Amino acid sequence: MASFPSVSVARARPRPFLLLAAAVVAVAVLARGAHAQLSAGFYSASCPTVHGAVRQVMSQAVINDTRTGAAILRLFFHDCFVNGCDASLLLDDTATTPGEKSSGPNAGGSTFGFDVIDNIKTQVEAACPGTVSCADILALAARDSVNLLGGPSWAVPLGRRDATAPDPDGARTLPGPDLDLAALVSAFAAKGLTSRDLAALSGAHTVGMARCVQFRTHVYCDANVSPAFATQQRQLCPASGGDAGLAPLDPLTPNEFDNGYYRNLMSGAGLLRSDQELFNNGQLDSLVRLYSANPAAFSADFAASMINLGNVSPLTGSSGEIRLDCRVGRAQPIME
Repeated sequence: MASFPSVSVARARPRPFLLLAAAVVAVAVLARGAHAQLSAGFYSASCPTVHGAVRQVMSQAVINDTRTGAAILRLFFHDCFVNGCDASLLLDDTATTPGEKSSGPNAGGSTFGFDVIDNIKTQVEAACPGTVSCADILALAARDSVNLLGGPSWAVPLGRRDATAPDPDGARTLPGPDLDLAALVSAFAAKGLTSRDLAALSGAHTVGMARCVQFRTHVYCDANVSPAFATQQRQLCPASGGDAGLAPLDPLTPNEFDNGYYRNLMSGAGLLRSDQELFNNGQLDSLVRLYSANPAAFSADFAASMINLGNVSPLTGSSGEIRLDCRVGRAQPIME
């Protein structure tokens, strides 16, 4: 799997026709432990318009620039992998507290799309002041991003609260693009996620792009790369220099959320080492074959695994807070 923190997302021309292509997948949610306080109907009485507000902003953002969908999906992954899905990634740096945005693989503009979340938050606050967390807004926006690019939809369990502080040290431990399969499985297991979750969630790399510095070693040094694919990528990524050059994670349908990623892996065309590790005579080969041949199976498993990811260590009840501005904790002054 290409590591969540290591992937940049490229600018693409809008593809509005994809909005009509989304399949809807019904997924049952099993609540356990703290997750019992999460519910798809959490805002049914307190903010029934939240779903429409998120969808409206995301629809326009994806029409304007399809890279936005991949960017928001990536924000959700990066947030959930650091102390759970608590919107800590959205907090800006302050004079006294560095944030996650400038830490490790998130630094240098590698993550973006924060302005889209800000726009959603403004709309939601106007309708339901102090009610909906930034963590829940991000979870809904990630779901809609996938769906608007042609992927599945699912009922998002809601009721998360927001972290009061970021964890920049935690952001430095996000899994990287050069991990082998054992390390990837271990990283997911540490979050309570299974190898099946790993295989399904890696399919998010059917959209977006990666920087040359993140795949150079793989296409120049690894033996499990298709020679033709390696030659193609070397034209985009020289042996030295050009670190910021971009290549699509799925060169055939880079702006569509489909199962092309898995077909690429089967042909030795995984862009990142951690992607190709999923199909390398290992324990996940059978799932890659399944998803490459059966898009419905991929869609169903991806939706279920996104719910599992969203259930990683949520703040609920009286823990955390409901931010009024996703960039600033309520204990901090909001800068104009």
